[in-house]
Amino acid sequence: MNERIIELIEIGPKEFFGAQNSTIQQLKKYFPKIKIVARGSKLKVYGEPEILDEFETRLERLIKYYTKYNKLDDNSIERILTSNGNDEKNIATKSAKEVLVHGVSGRQIKPQTANQRKMVALMDKNDMLFAVGPAGTGKTYTAVALAVKSLKEKEVRKIILTRPAVESGENLGFLPGDLKDKLDPYMQPLYDALRDMIPHERLESHLEKGIIQIAPLAFMRGRTLDNAFVILDEAQNTTHNQMKMFLTRMGKNAKFIITGDPGQIDLPRKQVSGLKESLLALKNIDGIAQVYLDDKDVVRHKLVKKIITAYKSIETE
Repeated sequence: MNERIIELIEIGPKEFFGAQNSTIQQLKKYFPKIKIVARGSKLKVYGEPEILDEFETRLERLIKYYTKYNKLDDNSIERILTSNGNDEKNIATKSAKEVLVHGVSGRQIKPQTANQRKMVALMDKNDMLFAVGPAGTGKTYTAVALAVKSLKEKEVRKIILTRPAVESGENLGFLPGDLKDKLDPYMQPLYDALRDMIPHERLESHLEKGIIQIAPLAFMRGRTLDNAFVILDEAQNTTHNQMKMFLTRMGKNAKFIITGDPGQIDLPRKQVSGLKESLLALKNIDGIAQVYLDDKDVVRHKLVKKIITAYKSIETE
């Protein structure tokens, strides 16, 4: 009897194997002539060579499905184990119209508004995009979804998420912990978006290996960002020098999205926002696009739209 060892890479075995090893049980049902032993992230499989070859083919389809959709239920397993492979392609084609990524538990993440769809369309045709608008319009979330999509489809090798470490009108004082602990509060919105889109174990693996990097803007100096999808968030809080430094980090096969809200600048009063300058300076350059989101794009609580409208009325008085 032949033995093969198959290791799950960057996939949480607990989620993939299912509650009470339900995935393994269905594999055993479909392949009664082989012995399957699961140990951690490894599968030991015993049987005749031809059956083991078929087993590996079916298992690979299950892994691809799970990697794409972040879920694996009994119906999906049954379909994949009994189909010829073309069925999966047809299903994927039908459901892929607007979906950017399948998030945790298979949640479909796609643009919700006209301007979010415009972000997606412009990013297909340009290497750099400025997405500007008020809070709650989904500009950062959509940008992160586009980045995760590019990584999953192997269009880029890494995702880099950055933002200036500027406090929002508060003095937080001394923050305990190491450098990562001090910076994490500024990066929390980016972590939140990633956690919606990438299962915990895979996200931790990507962060550990540097496939996904989250760092303050100051850490971008001196780098050349090749084969990367890079997002600069809260760009309204960049200075002239910071913005120029960031934009000139762009390397080969790189995609840049810059998001910001000119209405929420936390810089000192006399300091000009690097975002406002760049929007004017770069508006006529081929390959650089701009999209402006507004209160019609708000996807948070319904009160957020009313709050934005109310503040807009007093700010124009």
